[in-house]
Parts: sequence; structure tokens; C-alpha cells
Amino acid sequence: MEYERLADLIAAALNIKPERIRESSRLKEDLGADSLDVFQIVIAIEEELQIEVDSAKAEKVRTVGDLWRLIGGARS
Repeated sequence: MEYERLADLIAAALNIKPERIRESSRLKEDLGADSLDVFQIVIAIEEELQIEVDSAKAEKVRTVGDLWRLIGGARS
């Protein structure tokens, strides 16, 4: 997955512009996500990449960069 695609998924889930999303952006504080939003983003990533994200690790995600590293960066 390209970083831009991750930004697009996050933007769609949060109804914001992808340009607002930075690797350092905090999902809740900076982008306005709640726990359900983060869950929906993780589900969208799992479906797109056909992977299973460890839920315990997903609960610890705070920034876009955390999420990027969790899914292994540019996984195809």
C-alpha cells in the first residue's frame, strides 16, 4: 500500500482532505477520529490488503505514522 492510499482511506473515513494528513498527525487529537473511526480505518486497510491486523497493536495506534508502521509501510 502506498502512503497516499493510506491517506486516502483515512481521509474518506474522517471526511477530511488527504492533504491534511501527515505522518505525525495524531488520529484523535489532530484529525478528529474517535475509536470507531480508527476501527473502521483498520478494517478498510485489512480489506484492501487482505491482511489481518493484530487488534492489540491496533489499539495502541496514535498517529498516522504508527498506523503506517503497523501495516508494514509500502506493503503490496
